[in-house]
Amino acid sequence: MARWRDGRGHLVVQGEAGAVTVPLEIASSYRARTRGLLGRTSVDGVLLLSPANSVHTFRMRIPIDVAYLDRDLRVLTVRTMPPNRLGLPRPRARHVLEAEAGAMAGWGMGAGVRVEVVSSSCGGR
Repeated sequence: MARWRDGRGHLVVQGEAGAVTVPLEIASSYRARTRGLLGRTSVDGVLLLSPANSVHTFRMRIPIDVAYLDRDLRVLTVRTMPPNRLGLPRPRARHVLEAEAGAMAGWGMGAGVRVEVVSSSCGGR
């Protein structure tokens, strides 16, 4: 399974319309994953929570898109979650992506799409 450190990078979405590159924030430490998007009013790109197989939107100010990824970074499902909801754990999910509601559809992200994480903090995957 991929391991990253907290930091920045970019996400490459291999959608039907070709590759789309999106700014990425990586939250791999317990503290960073717990903080997530809490208190933010917008998201610049996408947040990767790793490892993770579920999320919640309690105390969030905005609705978000949530993509659950398997160990090969293939999208299992994408859901839009309004604030103050608890997402069910996805047994095969190993990583979770969070972005502003509606953003993932614009990137061509859906079930079966493969993504690539390029981290600035550790030189890649």
